[in-house]
Amino acid sequence: MVKTPSPASLVAGLLWLLAALSAGYWVLQILGRGALEPVPAAGRQPIQAEASAVARALGAVPEAAPQAAVAPPLSSRFRLIGLAAQPGQQGAALIAVDGQPPRPVLVGAVVDGDLRLLSVGRRVARIGRDANDPAALDINLPEPPE
Repeated sequence: MVKTPSPASLVAGLLWLLAALSAGYWVLQILGRGALEPVPAAGRQPIQAEASAVARALGAVPEAAPQAAVAPPLSSRFRLIGLAAQPGQQGAALIAVDGQPPRPVLVGAVVDGDLRLLSVGRRVARIGRDANDPAALDINLPEPPE
């Protein structure tokens, strides 16, 4: 007949097991300790992936070379909102540039870049680089709704 261990002997065995594991841990800590070596700083740049190469590797079909974008006509950049002019006096125009909110511009003042408001008429404003500019642009007020 096999004799079953008593609870006291089981507890004693567990305590001896814990003591042995603890001693082994500390022996490994003492023997395994070597000279400390500094960790080198990251001296390399991170890897930069080329998007087109990754796309080709994943099976993308190469696209045709993009064509140069055609600049929109100059007249499409400006929208005349309103005018203020009296005969024989300098006037002003309310002009929106590239979809931005409109702003008032006096005759002779800069509208955008090197373009100036050259003159204002009854329903038209003239924009150009100077008074003799052959490429001066006339922008008209939109027709009022009926």
